[in-house]
Amino acid sequence: MTGPEIQSGADTAPVRAPVPAAQPVGGPVVISVDAMGSDLGPAAVVAGLEKFATRDSDTQFLLHGDEAILTSLIAKRRHLAGRVTIRHAEGVVTMDEKPSQVVRNAKGTSMYGAIESVRDGEAEVAVSCGNTGALMALSMIRLRKIEGVNRPAIACLWPSRSPTGFNLMLDVGADIKADARDLLQYAMMGASYARNGMGIKRPRIGLLNVGTEEHKGRAELKQANEMIAAATEVGGFDYIGFIEGGDLPSNKVDVIVTDGFTGNVALKTGEGTAKLIGDFLRDAFKATPLSRIAALLALASLRRFQKRIDPRRVNGGVFLGLNGTVVKSHGAADATGVAAALQLASQLARSGFQERLAARVASAPAPLQDDGAEGTGQQTGPETGPETGPEAGPQQTGSDGKDPDADPQGDGSESRAE
Repeated sequence: MTGPEIQSGADTAPVRAPVPAAQPVGGPVVISVDAMGSDLGPAAVVAGLEKFATRDSDTQFLLHGDEAILTSLIAKRRHLAGRVTIRHAEGVVTMDEKPSQVVRNAKGTSMYGAIESVRDGEAEVAVSCGNTGALMALSMIRLRKIEGVNRPAIACLWPSRSPTGFNLMLDVGADIKADARDLLQYAMMGASYARNGMGIKRPRIGLLNVGTEEHKGRAELKQANEMIAAATEVGGFDYIGFIEGGDLPSNKVDVIVTDGFTGNVALKTGEGTAKLIGDFLRDAFKATPLSRIAALLALASLRRFQKRIDPRRVNGGVFLGLNGTVVKSHGAADATGVAAALQLASQLARSGFQERLAARVASAPAPLQDDGAEGTGQQTGPETGPETGPEAGPQQTGSDGKDPDADPQGDGSESRAE
């Protein structure tokens, strides 16, 4: 899944996705990349690698896929010389495969190899353009969930009128179901990401519903409304209650909480609408000779607008709630989109965000940790379970008793245009 792009109001550089401020690491960041999962094939992935590598000289890559094909593609890219290690994988996870089928036959695929490199500590982040359900299922099985997390979520950035230029929305497709406890967990994880990734000291949380009145919505939404409202102090956020679809791009909220079905539909609708607006403008300025002249006069403004609504430039949904960082790129992402996902992955790896997120979840209120209450039970994600597929991954982490979201630099500053 991807988040629509937004640019600052300035006339110069575009706003990049707000991510945790980079902290020093012990060496070059290593990103593990599934080269074969893209709808456009490995050529688009390798082109994205080079596009990113031209502006980042410190990152190394583990590239998983057909060695012969990848060797040929990399040989044509001078900026990748000496920075890519190819891990041969004959299998490819296709977009139409069910997660339950994938986890039984995952070994030997490029997606499995990319995740396994993170599990084994060879890479800090995995990036894939492949099948979302399969990627989440494999990530849950191999990396395991953070202790206290019931359902992981995919978080993406939504263009907005807020000071950062973005609102954060989750879940956007990790799991189509979410009960009240899951929605509370999403609020906790989203608030932690907003603090660490977007520089918002006390994020405003909103729960997406069909109306703002408390009597509207499904039973689980009403229950989640009460649970989130009761967790504001321990979670370190402000809760504004129910929000509607029209509030997604507003300055009313910083974090939008919803189930994966609703979030994914909203996300795809937003992307389609952005493309439609761009197409309409293009047609309008080509209609007559005078409109073409007007387009030339407004060229700089039109380019800024195009970048503002271009979803490729903020491509990458982050899997939250796992013992490892996984970035899901859009399946149809071109070189620009892949480069944006790699940029996000690199900055996340340098931030220490993963450890702070785990600590924040570990410090959550007791009801969040109690999977057996009210008959909810432990959920295992789409078509998978802890006993399914390859052997279990590493165990979860806990909190060290310190403020999980304390800014290591102590400034707590907000993200801004670069």
